[in-house]
Amino acid sequence: MSKVIELSDVSIFQEDNLILNNINFSLNEGEFKYIIGKTGSGKSSLLKTLYGDVPLKNGEGIVAGYDLINLKKKDIPFLRRKIGIVFQDFQLLTDRSVKNNLLFVLEATGWKDKKEIDNKINEVLADVNLESKIDSMPHQLSGGEQQRVVIARALLNDPIILLADEPVANLDPDSSDDIMNLLININKKTNTAILFATHDYRLIQKFPFTVVRCYEGELLEHNVLNR
Repeated sequence: MSKVIELSDVSIFQEDNLILNNINFSLNEGEFKYIIGKTGSGKSSLLKTLYGDVPLKNGEGIVAGYDLINLKKKDIPFLRRKIGIVFQDFQLLTDRSVKNNLLFVLEATGWKDKKEIDNKINEVLADVNLESKIDSMPHQLSGGEQQRVVIARALLNDPIILLADEPVANLDPDSSDDIMNLLININKKTNTAILFATHDYRLIQKFPFTVVRCYEGELLEHNVLNR
């Protein structure tokens, strides 16, 4: 099974502050892992490093075939086409419909053929069960529905990795479970690897996968959650 993320002897800094030291981590194609840890423990810094927002200064890091140490600024958009990113705070364009939010991303990443664009938008909305909301504005959607749009947006360029940074933190338990079931279905259907940052222990217990804990500058991996 091929590795879509592989970090070896990596240290992660925010400016001059050492956040994670000498870490080793991998994520296989089609694998689902949680990353947990207290606020400030390094979860977000790790994710930002993986999608090129925080430069990697030492160690070895390969993400979706890209060498993070030698990653050039011009290569970052191409790396991010292979990574779908799901944020906690939806970041939808509030003045555009669901369709036009998705259209904006496709046009920004080079899609030109109108029929292919329409087909792709319909495909990802079907994947998240939101076909009927294609013309809705974000404010007309529930929090769970808005997060489904965000997931649809993340799927537009057929990523091999989904990075989810606290994606259910603003949702009630039922909506959180719906999003988890959706991501698990996507993981199984498309073989997309998922790294899911959370502090919601209820979710981890209900949907058990390998857990990686950020703790005192280290990454500790558990097959089951140790509380």
